[in-house]
Amino acid sequence: MSRWRRFIILLSLIGPGIITANVDNDAGGITTYSIAGASFGYSFLWSLIPITIALIVVQEMSARMGVVTGKGLAELIRENYGVKVTFWLMLALSVTNIGNTAAEFAGWAASNELFGVNKYISVPIGAAFVWLLVVKGTYQLVENIFLVICVVYLVYIPAAFLAKPDWAQVGIEMIIPSFRFNTTYIIMLIGIVGTTIAPWMQFYLQSSVVEKGIKKEKYWASRIDVIFGCFMTDIIALFIIVACGATLFKAGIQIESAKDAAVALEPIAGKYASVLFGIGLANASLFSASILPLATAYSICEGMGFEAGVNKTFRDAPIFMSLYTLFIIIGALVVLIPNIPLIKIMWLSQVVNGVMLPFVLFFMLLLINKSDLMGDYINKGAFNWIAWGTTVIMVILTLLSVLSMFFG
Repeated sequence: MSRWRRFIILLSLIGPGIITANVDNDAGGITTYSIAGASFGYSFLWSLIPITIALIVVQEMSARMGVVTGKGLAELIRENYGVKVTFWLMLALSVTNIGNTAAEFAGWAASNELFGVNKYISVPIGAAFVWLLVVKGTYQLVENIFLVICVVYLVYIPAAFLAKPDWAQVGIEMIIPSFRFNTTYIIMLIGIVGTTIAPWMQFYLQSSVVEKGIKKEKYWASRIDVIFGCFMTDIIALFIIVACGATLFKAGIQIESAKDAAVALEPIAGKYASVLFGIGLANASLFSASILPLATAYSICEGMGFEAGVNKTFRDAPIFMSLYTLFIIIGALVVLIPNIPLIKIMWLSQVVNGVMLPFVLFFMLLLINKSDLMGDYINKGAFNWIAWGTTVIMVILTLLSVLSMFFG
């Protein structure tokens, strides 16, 4: 096969990996990276290297299972481990993603307030847009729009350059770990790692690969898609930390959200840096508010045996479309309720997320090592050791994260 033909095939098959990885930088993720940079400067940059490796390992397994089996993760769990196990996993996924979707709409509202738009205007418009996009669009249209949205994340790169960081110091901090044995630092590290791999990501990626119809002979292209997406999302994370580390950390300014970071950047790095940060937050929030309900609807329908797919109509897949609609409505309405304790809702969703992640990773590793299911595509040798090691580390850090939420 010529290089030109391989390049054309690659362009036609990219999407699921890049989109799934970039949604990881949602409103909560951007807030986490912003606080890390503002509170600790460049001290966490070294962690992005092992984090990227962990993300690649887990996402690659999801994509591989989708290509080889032609089935989503929820469907495979149901077929191999029963309806009861699948039901409880789907229930936990629904609870956590309702909280996460509300958090995304909260991020969308906060970013619009930076530009003078009230949340009672921005949230209904945002909810209507993401609903129409998926319900009335085709898979190809939705994927193309999501890919364009991924490009908007690049605004954080010029924002970092406008902050005028010490790039030599940035390079040193990336290579040499600067670990600190204090509670605040360790909890922040757990938070950064915890934003990397979420249960819904594995379900969504595998479902997207299946709906796109990628075959085994073209899996090489899907693998590139996944790896590129993982690098892209963590490169964006790097520039967010650098932007806040070079400005807010040096000025001793403490923040509690990504919105605070955008506001605080203006007098230090200039109006353009602040605007770019706000645009990035708006983009990430609306993007994630589209994907999270979609991932949940995919998972529940696959797990319970209902028709699912963006290419389906309400008549073809009424449960799928109804669930997607319901999750968007609930997520948007939660943000519009006056004085609702949104922080507690976000906290609860993250706790459920943390409890659920070990089970999802465990089932993934059991499935991908079943030779009767995966054939020659099972995990092999060193990769399997890396995969199990990554899973054990993620489980330990997730448990620590949940404990810190309870006792912190």
